[in-house]
Amino acid sequence: QVQLVESGGGLVQPGESLRLSCKASGRSFSNYTIGWFRQGPGKDREFVATISWTLGKFYSDSVKGRFFISRDNGENTVYLQMNSLKTEDTSAYYCTAALRGASEYEYWGQGTQVTVSS
Repeated sequence: QVQLVESGGGLVQPGESLRLSCKASGRSFSNYTIGWFRQGPGKDREFVATISWTLGKFYSDSVKGRFFISRDNGENTVYLQMNSLKTEDTSAYYCTAALRGASEYEYWGQGTQVTVSS
């Protein structure tokens, strides 16, 4: 069992940066692939980025080159550095975890709100 807690959201202006954190409890964090998703008001949930247990990274086209995902296994934490934020990045951001070998994400955090507005 893994519990995930996101933090770092807030209100920023277009062009500014934020760093989200996803802190996990439980054992064997390094064996999990961690993903970030987001969901804006009235929108479907959207994939943002993922970092695997082998440190492979993948980004959606909408954030590629602006967002950067990393992990610190010693701290059981995954980070999402978000640069050059746009108004369309406004969403609730959720992290999720899948154990190595799993076919889908099994655990979800409660989310953190990011609002980009002038």
